[in-house]
Amino acid sequence: MATVLSVSGSPSATSRTARLLRHLDDRLAAQGHDVIPLDVRTLPPEALLHADFGHPAIVEATALVERADGVVIGTPVYKAAYSGLLKSLLDLLPQYALAGKTVLPLATGGTNAHVLAIDYALRPVLNSMGPAHITPGWFTLDKDISVGDDGTLTVAPAAAEALAHVTDQFSIALGGRPTLLAATG
Repeated sequence: MATVLSVSGSPSATSRTARLLRHLDDRLAAQGHDVIPLDVRTLPPEALLHADFGHPAIVEATALVERADGVVIGTPVYKAAYSGLLKSLLDLLPQYALAGKTVLPLATGGTNAHVLAIDYALRPVLNSMGPAHITPGWFTLDKDISVGDDGTLTVAPAAAEALAHVTDQFSIALGGRPTLLAATG
């Protein structure tokens, strides 16, 4: 099927955003897609801070974006906008890095007051990068994502159902088929 780059823009090592993305990665892999995770926080800070386009890690990240058929972009929302860490990466990618690609924007946050961050902050930036299609995204409240002591992720049923739907729509846009896996988990 398709190659999907799953990008977490969270600066936190214990990020709910990243854990949620890895959960959705499993769903996409079950649908036959080759999923490549990328946690922006693992890129060298000096490359991001100094806008070092030639840094090997930035060159590699750019190559991953180029190789992908689809890109899932996940970010926590801070002050009604996507993370600065994600912005740093997007700023270092070529202007039309998403040309011809299908993109799924996702966000997590502490309050419904940030639900429009996807459409009013993230989507315009992604659109300026030339994707063929940006599928409907989804905002998930932090309280709907819990991590057990053993690292097991649990998503509240209504949120899990919505996430399964947008993930399946993204998969279909990539030429895949929805999975029969349970929506909860």
